[in-house]
Amino acid sequence: MSSSPKVLFGFHAVGVRLKTAPKSVLEVFFDASRRDARMRQFTDRAREAGVRLIESDGLRLAKMCGSHGHQGVVARVDAVAQVTSLDELLEQLEASGVAQPLLLVLDGVTDPHNLGACLRVADGAGAHAVIAPKDHAAGISAIVAKVASGAAETMPYFMVTNLARTLNELKERNIWCIGTSDDAPKTIYDVDLKGPVALVLGAEGEGMRQLTRKTCDELVSIPMRGAVESLNVSVASGVCLYEALRQRS
Repeated sequence: MSSSPKVLFGFHAVGVRLKTAPKSVLEVFFDASRRDARMRQFTDRAREAGVRLIESDGLRLAKMCGSHGHQGVVARVDAVAQVTSLDELLEQLEASGVAQPLLLVLDGVTDPHNLGACLRVADGAGAHAVIAPKDHAAGISAIVAKVASGAAETMPYFMVTNLARTLNELKERNIWCIGTSDDAPKTIYDVDLKGPVALVLGAEGEGMRQLTRKTCDELVSIPMRGAVESLNVSVASGVCLYEALRQRS
C-alpha cells in the first residue's frame, strides 16, 4: 500500500475516518462560507480529534478532489493498515471463529459510482469483503470513497488477477459460489444463504463473463415483476446481501 497521503471528501467518508482512525487524518480543508449546523458539528468533531482545520473555498476543494460533490469537506489522510490479501482475511475469519463468511464478487463493474454503492451496501449487510478482477473493474478512488460514505475505509476490497481461479479457491474452502443470472430457474429466495457464501454479480446489462458463470456452483435470478429487465448492480447486490442477512438472522 502506498505511503503517500491520499484525499477523501464528503461528510460521510471523512467522518468515518475521523471516527475509526483519527491519527491518520493529516488535515481537513473546509468551505469557510458554509456555516450550517452540519458543518459546525463536523468541524467540532475534527477539533476534538485534534485534526488541523484549514479554511478554504469550494473551487479549491473541487480542484483538490476532482469533484464538485465534496460537500465543503476535503481531507488529506495517510493510508491505514488493512488486510492485504483475501487469503489473509479468510485465515483471520477462521481464526476468530467466523464459520460462515459472506463475500460479494463483482465481475466487470467499471463505474466508480456503482462500486462505491456496492461497498456501502456490503458494509451495511455485514459482508466480510468485496472481490473484483484487476482488469475491467473500478479501483478505489476519491469518487468511490465519496459514494461509499465511509465504507471504502471499512470494507476490504480485493482485486485479483484471475477471478475464475479465485472462485475455485473459494470453493476449495467450502465457500458456495452463487451467481446471478436473469435466466436462472431458481430465485435468490429459493437458495440457502446461511452457510459460507460468495455472491457473484456481473455488470448491469452484460452480466457475468462466461467463464465466471461456468465457475459458479449455482445460478439464481432476482424476480422482476415490472417492465424493466434488470436492476442496477448495486441495487441487485443489496437485494442478495440483505436476503443473506435475513436468513442468517
